[in-house]
Amino acid sequence: NHTKVTEFILLGFRAHPRSQLLLSVFISAIYVVTVLGNAFMILIIRMDSKLHTPMYFFLENLSMLDICYSSVITPKAALTFSLGRRIISYNGCASQMFFFSLFGTTDAFFLAVMAYDRFTAICNPLLYGIIMNKRFCVFMVMGSYLSRCINCTIQTGFTFSLSFCGPKEINHFCDVSAVMHASCSDMLANEIVMLALCGSIIVGTALVVFISYGYIITIVQMPSAVSRCKAFSTCSSHMLAISLFFGTVFFMYAQPGATSSPDKSNTISILYTIVIPMLNPFIYTFRNEVVKGSLTKQLKSKDFFS
Repeated sequence: NHTKVTEFILLGFRAHPRSQLLLSVFISAIYVVTVLGNAFMILIIRMDSKLHTPMYFFLENLSMLDICYSSVITPKAALTFSLGRRIISYNGCASQMFFFSLFGTTDAFFLAVMAYDRFTAICNPLLYGIIMNKRFCVFMVMGSYLSRCINCTIQTGFTFSLSFCGPKEINHFCDVSAVMHASCSDMLANEIVMLALCGSIIVGTALVVFISYGYIITIVQMPSAVSRCKAFSTCSSHMLAISLFFGTVFFMYAQPGATSSPDKSNTISILYTIVIPMLNPFIYTFRNEVVKGSLTKQLKSKDFFS
């Protein structure tokens, strides 16, 4: 029989009363920088026709995704610290899990597609326009959201079909593993489903990234030194973003015992849900010569400020 559950307790947001307000202000500041930084990146891409390419089409969607991804967790975290009320409703927890999984897995997919885009641009420059056409790019974005929506529906449905008894305490926020550990049901079937779905997504996207950049490193066929410089300029920023995202995800979910250590899980989860979405616009701006050039041109333009 299922125990009636109306709310969960977020253990990961405990803090000394004197620190709660400071943490709330700090997290709110990070969220504001995240939204403004990603919105600014979207604005730059849309205003400069030279950035209307597949790579920056995916980067624009990645910026939109980072805004949504951060919005799932950060406002609730800031509100929890400011009010000191570490409670989230049952339906709120289910919604948070669904959208957190949706935006998180889609983020991984976009990083993989951007790696494939760089592989095509560098290793097959003559076929780049044919392969990475507008229809293909739109299809990849829409297909990603649709497939990930189905995946998240299955994960959320399986997780909230469990029974909950005793204190309904969650280590940090409502991701799949945290809610599963609050259940008193047999979790074997859920763990198999989670391993199959999450494993295929993480391993699949990581393989696309590693294979694409493996070919890029070993096979360089750009027609000119200038083209190679521009291509590797986008590669360096993209590789840094990939390292941050996949590094923290693997450390969070692939390391034995990682999810059973609340303090470690909380620190890592804050990194990849709050900090990384804030850093991405700066990574793609300051480590990308094309974006920096466009930004300089736009800032000097009177139309930008009007």
